[in-house]
Amino acid sequence: MSFSEMSPSKRLLSAVAVAAIAVTLAACSDEKKDAASSAPAKETTETAAKTEVKPADGSMMAATKTEVKPADGTTTSSTMSSAMKPATADANQTQMAQAAAPTKADLPEVQGEVDVAKLMEPGPLPEMSIGKADAPVTIVEYMSMTCPHCAAFHNETFDAIKTKYVDSGKVRFIVREFPFDPRAAAAFMLARCAPEGQYFPMVSMLFKQQETWAAAPNGRDALLQMSKLAGFTQESFEACLTNQKLLDDVNATMQKGAKDFNVQSTPTFFINGKQYSGDMSVDTMSALIDTNL
Repeated sequence: MSFSEMSPSKRLLSAVAVAAIAVTLAACSDEKKDAASSAPAKETTETAAKTEVKPADGSMMAATKTEVKPADGTTTSSTMSSAMKPATADANQTQMAQAAAPTKADLPEVQGEVDVAKLMEPGPLPEMSIGKADAPVTIVEYMSMTCPHCAAFHNETFDAIKTKYVDSGKVRFIVREFPFDPRAAAAFMLARCAPEGQYFPMVSMLFKQQETWAAAPNGRDALLQMSKLAGFTQESFEACLTNQKLLDDVNATMQKGAKDFNVQSTPTFFINGKQYSGDMSVDTMSALIDTNL
């Protein structure tokens, strides 16, 4: 569900190990291995999160229980004839560019539309966003940290969109938590507990190493070591993951997305209120953004 970027950022982005939340989270490691290797096309939930806090005993105290339901182009090199006119080369380049860009028919189907004012109402957690508040295009992404399609988007598309549209003042990008399982909730909690301004770098690092931590046999130890590289101590790590209010707010963000905006899978994007689901390439998201500029 909107979790940017300096020495702490570099430590985060260079981290190589990751982990998960508590003894209760390690119990779901086998399930996560299967989920990570099969890379399901779509994750859905009837979201009903239950939380509990156990007495402090040196182990993790917060746990979440979530029921989950289920232009190919080739090029050849040749020597251009001296008789070829520059206009011909320009025309060929234009045609190639047009062929590479997604056509209207290639764009994903709009799955619904919500009132932007309602979408932007304050939620259980402070908004995690980058970009100008008055940008002409607002993108809200609901995501799960253990979702492979979310990882693909953030590893392959997000940085290019940030450079092209966010940094230029055309897009405000918001991330909202939509965890499908305890490990995703734990990852979001640690990103929220990271030093100020480090939410997006922490999310980026966790997505880059998703296959490692999401299926780690001992997720807690791996995540503890990664968190130490990000500036956590063992004490602050435990304090973060035993923060019952933070856990409740992460789950409430997910429940609000499902109830008020019909979010059923991740990633789900709202681009100026229009709803789209699934991973997107740079070209596809660029085309959708351009239609709103």
